[in-house]
Amino acid sequence: MSELNKHSQGFEKHNDSFSFKENKSYLKISFERIAFIFFVFFFLAIIFSSKVILLSIKKIPEIQKVLKKENFRSSILDNEGNILAKSVPVVNLGINPNLVIDKEKLLISLKLIFPNKNFDKEMYGKKFFYVKKKISPKKLEQILLLGDKSFIQEDSIARIYPNGNLFSHVIGQIDNDNNGISGIEKTFDYELTTTKEPLKLTLDKDLQYLIKEELLKSKDIFQNIGSAAILMNINNGNILSMVSLPDFDLNKREKISDVKYINRATKGVYEFGSVFKTFTLAAGLQYNVVEPETEFKDLKKRITCAGNSISEYDDKIPSDLTAEEILIRSGNIGSVRIAEKVGIENYNEFLQIIGIISNLEFDIQEVGTTQLGRWGKCKLATVAFGHGIATTLLQLSKAYSIISNGGYDITPSLLKREKLQRKRILNENLSETINPILRKIVSTKDGTAGFANVKGYEIGGKTGTADQPSKGGYSKKKVNTFASVFPTSDPKFVLAVMLDEPKANREFVYHYRDERYPYKGNWRNTAGWTTVWITGQIMDKIGPILATKY
Repeated sequence: MSELNKHSQGFEKHNDSFSFKENKSYLKISFERIAFIFFVFFFLAIIFSSKVILLSIKKIPEIQKVLKKENFRSSILDNEGNILAKSVPVVNLGINPNLVIDKEKLLISLKLIFPNKNFDKEMYGKKFFYVKKKISPKKLEQILLLGDKSFIQEDSIARIYPNGNLFSHVIGQIDNDNNGISGIEKTFDYELTTTKEPLKLTLDKDLQYLIKEELLKSKDIFQNIGSAAILMNINNGNILSMVSLPDFDLNKREKISDVKYINRATKGVYEFGSVFKTFTLAAGLQYNVVEPETEFKDLKKRITCAGNSISEYDDKIPSDLTAEEILIRSGNIGSVRIAEKVGIENYNEFLQIIGIISNLEFDIQEVGTTQLGRWGKCKLATVAFGHGIATTLLQLSKAYSIISNGGYDITPSLLKREKLQRKRILNENLSETINPILRKIVSTKDGTAGFANVKGYEIGGKTGTADQPSKGGYSKKKVNTFASVFPTSDPKFVLAVMLDEPKANREFVYHYRDERYPYKGNWRNTAGWTTVWITGQIMDKIGPILATKY
């Protein structure tokens, strides 16, 4: 190859290299120009779109706005600050049919937005009607896009209940004018509407949920029409849980007229049966007419009073029993004998002292009144074992608290209070005597409440199975109750549970003292086989919470 050709090839290579660099630089500049142009066009597009949107909005007539003047209500909290009731701003959407240009067209549009509603009658028969109260932002936006001048936007305040049904009977309701009409909402209506400070209750949301959950299970098992439970600190009267079933959703229901929604914990009045036998023995101890070891011999299986028969529920109960054994074995005739020793005057006074037949002031107004009638020999006999007297589960809880807490008076409360000055109203040693006996009812084979013998909690209590009164006598419908205190060595809580009209479930498998019975279910529709079992399930759930928090 000649030198000329070598030089020529070298020049071409040099030329190619130079062209590549030049082209790369050129491409970079071109890309930057394109990006700049794209950005300009994109910016112009945004401006144009914004103008279009603004123009379209201007074409929509401004919706008429009205400020509804309502009282603001402060929040209601549980004992840990969880919100149970709260007031929030909302929008109510109404319409003035007289301002509608094309009613048929608007009705079609409303049907598309609210497919489950029909506004035909309102559109042609009213001067104003609400399309939707507490309308959602999405629905409101859809309405605004219709561009109709007939709509009226009402800015208001609504009461919301985050827990729905959970505290319905306690919290209560408000009316359409935001005034309290039941429960806490009614009792503390003034406080809730005159201060922004929240109202703090003694209730515990976690305990309330767990207890309600077990009561709902009981309905599935025993088919009861209703139930109730109260968990209370026996030393200060603070109520940690109060459940009544059936309940209702506070966010939806505005008016309760159905009798089934009665507050069974406070308003319902029932004959509770043998849970009263604790009062009978306690009265005997209070007035020093019996001791736990006092013997009652030749107890009959059946007696009559004014032509009415009183018999033992258990034919195998011994005829010779001590006062303590009468309570443990739940003897009817033995309880009558103890009551006779106490006497009408003393027994009446005792029931007054423990709050059974005295008026009870409470934080909600839905409280029943004890039904007793006239005292007499037969009345004393029936009251001794819990018949012929009807009271509330709330009063029953108070009475068991006083008997077990050292004899100190307490007032059940839903509001947190400062430390109270305690006043003893019963003999100092009465609780020390009665609590171990209540424990034996749960822990021994002769007792009637073995299903509540949950390990680690020293539960004591008394069962009660009562026939419900009917015209001319008693029906076969039951009220099964278990009033318990724990721990019996140092009582802190009372838990009273009631089932309204339960039925025996022979297909239900019971577990008793870690052993399974050789058959399914039991035909005895008594508190020991229904309410006590439910109480045991409740204690399994709430026990750890009580041990760590209280």
